[in-house]
Amino acid sequence: MTRRRLANIYRLGLKEFTSLRRDPVLVFFLVYAFSYAVYVPAATTGLELRNASVAFVDEDHSLLSARLRDAVVLPYFKPPAQIALADVDPAMDSGLYTFVVDVPPDFESDVLAGRRPALQVLVDATAMGQAGTGSGYLQRILADEIAAFATRHRGAATPTPIETTVRVAFNPNVYQSWYLGVVQLINNVTMLAILLTGAALLREREHGTIEHLLVMPLSPLEIALAKVWANGLVIVVGALASLGLIVHGALGVPIRGSVPLFVMGTIVYLFSTSAVGIFLSTFVRSMPQFGLLLVPVVFPMIILSGGMTPVESMPAALQLVMRISPTPHFMSFATAVLYRGAGLEAVWRAFAAVTAIGVLFFGAALLRFRASVAVVHS
Repeated sequence: MTRRRLANIYRLGLKEFTSLRRDPVLVFFLVYAFSYAVYVPAATTGLELRNASVAFVDEDHSLLSARLRDAVVLPYFKPPAQIALADVDPAMDSGLYTFVVDVPPDFESDVLAGRRPALQVLVDATAMGQAGTGSGYLQRILADEIAAFATRHRGAATPTPIETTVRVAFNPNVYQSWYLGVVQLINNVTMLAILLTGAALLREREHGTIEHLLVMPLSPLEIALAKVWANGLVIVVGALASLGLIVHGALGVPIRGSVPLFVMGTIVYLFSTSAVGIFLSTFVRSMPQFGLLLVPVVFPMIILSGGMTPVESMPAALQLVMRISPTPHFMSFATAVLYRGAGLEAVWRAFAAVTAIGVLFFGAALLRFRASVAVVHS
């Protein structure tokens, strides 16, 4: 690429900064996307069990039933309420409690006699997240407490040949906000890269300035690269500020990996997603049409990126389709670098996949852009 072409790309990029500076709504949206829109979903919509409401129906009135009730503690559950058996159905129907534990009569004596008495746990599955996670927590808490009580009062238990020890790596307290903060940042980068780049081209068309560019000695490649580098630089700066001030500062997420490696991967990812934005903008003629086109494209890219549901849990056909999207590869790259401290030797495959997909989409976008420019010029 000649020096003249590089100078053209540079000056066209500066024009993008001027347009951005004169658009206060867009500037506000950028600040919002990298601050409030990252912090609030991560800090307030955690998926972990917290302060779930529990009630106990104690029909045994024994030492064991009291121990079971005392074992259910904060922060996973609120202090258990004690209700009568006749109040269970009205309380569940009105949504007062998510869980109700019914300890039947003679439960302690049956446990000490070696029988296997049933302990009933009623779950309000309207809140699916808390119901699924909380029922598992309750089962584990109650089973451990019953086993400890039986062992103490019946004598030493027979040792098992295998002992399982669980160690939680990288996030020992299992804070969902640590994970959601980075995921939300990546989602916003994806949305902004496609939106800003595509909107920049459509703005030229809507304002009639595309004709001004066509009479100048500029190629479609120079126009497209100028949009990519200018908007990409804005997003990289915003993502870095959000990573340091919001994710690491406000949310307290430890950054274990190399920030320069993350920036390098983000630049490549922005090239890829910006190419997607240019490609999509060549199919429409106005911003409202572009906004409608983003719905079936951007939202599946975000939802199926692996940040909300593991890619391995998706149907095989859907996994195959998502391989042509750069988002799952970058999600794997970013989480490995920021959370696990992975180096380039561990993430080079994801890095190469994002690069290859970016080149593919940029080539297709350039062909489409040449065709659309030729239509406008004619």
